[in-house]
Amino acid sequence: MENQQLIQLIRRELPGILQRDQEMREWVLRITRNRYADKSETESRFDRLLEELRRDREENTRLWWEQNRKWEENQRILDEMRAEDTRRWDEQNRKWEEQARRWEEQDRKWEEQNRLWWEQNRKWEENQAQINRMLDSIEALAHKHDQTIGALGARWGLHTEQSFRNALKGILEKTFSVKVINVIEYDDVGEVFGRPDQVELDVIITDGALIVCEIKSSMSRADMYTFERKVRFYERRHNRSVDRALVISPMVDPRAQQVAQNLEIEVYSYAGDVPLDNGSGR
Repeated sequence: MENQQLIQLIRRELPGILQRDQEMREWVLRITRNRYADKSETESRFDRLLEELRRDREENTRLWWEQNRKWEENQRILDEMRAEDTRRWDEQNRKWEEQARRWEEQDRKWEEQNRLWWEQNRKWEENQAQINRMLDSIEALAHKHDQTIGALGARWGLHTEQSFRNALKGILEKTFSVKVINVIEYDDVGEVFGRPDQVELDVIITDGALIVCEIKSSMSRADMYTFERKVRFYERRHNRSVDRALVISPMVDPRAQQVAQNLEIEVYSYAGDVPLDNGSGR
């Protein structure tokens, strides 16, 4: 009997033999056991996976409560700052009212001293110009405080990342000789995400230097690698080297911090000044 005929015979007869002969079934199980995991091993692996998921859930819960506690502490500090600002404004208003009363008294003196009226009127106009400048400065300072307090006190929400992006553009373009561009380009070969998709970056150009930013509410280890691929995609697309790569996020995974250090990505995860050029490069 040829081998092919023998194989066909075994295939046809073996299922019936295994159903009738227990010793044959045990023999087949023994010789094939190393090809698959038994029930106890499968259950053990499943239990380990469930335990890992439980630990991850507990750790995420702990991190959430810790972050919430920090936000509440920040809110308390902001409330104290607002109260102090209100007290200062009340004190300043009282001083202004007192100053207004003095101006009225001075005006009466001007009427009584008609001979010196023109000289006093000239001085009054000079004082008024100075006061207007002071009022403009105070108004600008109040506007800045409102923006700062609003940014620090805001809770995470749907528009947080865009708010940071708008603030970055407004502050840099109005204060420095900087151009901030939100770049959206199509990656038709899937260099960044592994498939064709849109790639969005914030690009800052100052004095010929090119800075690329990623503004996100949180950054994971995978996000950091994705950002690095975005930077390389932009360099290849525009045939230009990026001088600095920045990540701005209030929540950065510690593992992502290490990735950023290895990839020479600067991370800003707290409120602070971001220098436009510190001479360090990438």
